[in-house]
Amino acid sequence: MTAPYLEITDLTKRFGPVLAVDGVSLTLDRGSVLALLGPSGCGKTTTLRLLAGFEEADRGRIRVDGEDVTNRTPVDRRFGMVFQNYALFPHLDVAGNVAFGLESKREHPRAEIARRVGQALAAVELSGFERRRVGELSGGQQQRVALARALAPEPRVLLLDEPLSNLDPVLRERTRIELGQLVRRIGITTVLVTHEQEDAFDLGDRVAVLRGGRLEQLGTPEALYDRPATPFVAGFVGRASELSGTVVSTDGNGTAIVRVEDVEWRLDSRPGLVAGSEVVVSVRPEALGLAPGSSAGAACLSGKVVNRRFRGSWTLLTIRTTGGATVEVECGRAGATPGDSVGLLPNSSRGLHVFPKQRPAEDPS
Repeated sequence: MTAPYLEITDLTKRFGPVLAVDGVSLTLDRGSVLALLGPSGCGKTTTLRLLAGFEEADRGRIRVDGEDVTNRTPVDRRFGMVFQNYALFPHLDVAGNVAFGLESKREHPRAEIARRVGQALAAVELSGFERRRVGELSGGQQQRVALARALAPEPRVLLLDEPLSNLDPVLRERTRIELGQLVRRIGITTVLVTHEQEDAFDLGDRVAVLRGGRLEQLGTPEALYDRPATPFVAGFVGRASELSGTVVSTDGNGTAIVRVEDVEWRLDSRPGLVAGSEVVVSVRPEALGLAPGSSAGAACLSGKVVNRRFRGSWTLLTIRTTGGATVEVECGRAGATPGDSVGLLPNSSRGLHVFPKQRPAEDPS
């Protein structure tokens, strides 16, 4: 079995009383892309800075290709970094920006620097832009200049800090596609930080979801969406509503009968759930279908449409159930309108995830 190219073990960092990164362990194969995804304050940027060597870990190890670089300086780690604001120098042209790091080290002759600058600009498809001023470039082109500057020293790992956050929505999508194609064509091992799910899904071969400094789940985008490990992942990755329920019975084969308000649904279960367990049912918008409000049957949950949002070829309905819960349901353009009484039936067990109900922490006082 091939050893991972990048290995992070029990990485931990405190800032005074704040535990910013709490025992994070990750691995990454050579040439693959890992996205660190999570809300503000989850520890993703601190994790990236620990990888870069800009912060010193309180505990844990970082290895690259079998080499322990935990205590190495940023320069000695040979990691390339693209900052959120690109950090380009407006007084320098494109070639000057790309060459800056190489020239400051004074390790290479001018001919070698010129070769590397040309090679890096070719990699990001900016050959011929050497004498342009960065102020003359679009946001996407500026990002590629910053990327070329990070690639010029021929780093072992590329680190991207919110690489698309400064772009408007239209440019962001186009640049995201181009960036994904570029890093895969180059074949460089890459770790990126983002709080946007689309960025993580489009760019990451695997995605690490962080919350409160801890790793909630690591997996492919498909695995995170289809098989979330926690209610937080279910709600943060994609859209999801929550319904309270109680396990009526389990069959020992991975399914359970769950009572939600006054109906019973047969759903995929998970280990440890027994009859009488209080649970949370996470509901993807596509997991429920509409039925007329007068529909009878033990599985039809009743509710009323309180909001309708048009999304082109489909609509997103917000429905208030008779028990007072709120769920979002994806349906066709016809669908229903606010004020309509509807019934909700599972389309399938896919998109309905059952989790044990978490008890609130007791107040120590």
